[in-house]
Amino acid sequence: MATNVVINNQPRQSPTVISVQSNQWSTGICDCFDDLEICCFASWCLPCFACKTASDFGECFCLPLLDMVFLAFQMLLCPTCIPPVSMSMRVAVRHHYKIQGDMCGDCVYTTFCNICSWCQMAREIKRHKQSMTFITTQPVYTASMFYNLGR
Repeated sequence: MATNVVINNQPRQSPTVISVQSNQWSTGICDCFDDLEICCFASWCLPCFACKTASDFGECFCLPLLDMVFLAFQMLLCPTCIPPVSMSMRVAVRHHYKIQGDMCGDCVYTTFCNICSWCQMAREIKRHKQSMTFITTQPVYTASMFYNLGR
């Protein structure tokens, strides 16, 4: 009794990895309600939120507190309005994730929309921490699967 054995050797295809990247912010400056947890935390305690965001980005946890010191200094002596730590953090996040923009825009956002700017940075950091990778593969059949079909 002859048995037909079919062996199908196909070359294995390496997984295809697709990474979608953009040179824009993933959310707009006023899209605070895209992530309510971030929005509420920033609204209730901006210094704590800014410290957490700086830490998530890999900077010193206490760095944003210098903005509070700067705020007190500017109220007493020097009437400038650009928060230096917020500004430098926004520029650093933009450069790290290769987001298009300029320091003039960063200056406007951190000066007039500081809470929204911190929220946007936190959403961007969160998005990049949850990197998406799509892997596609083809099924591989072994000879034993075909052999068992013939019986």
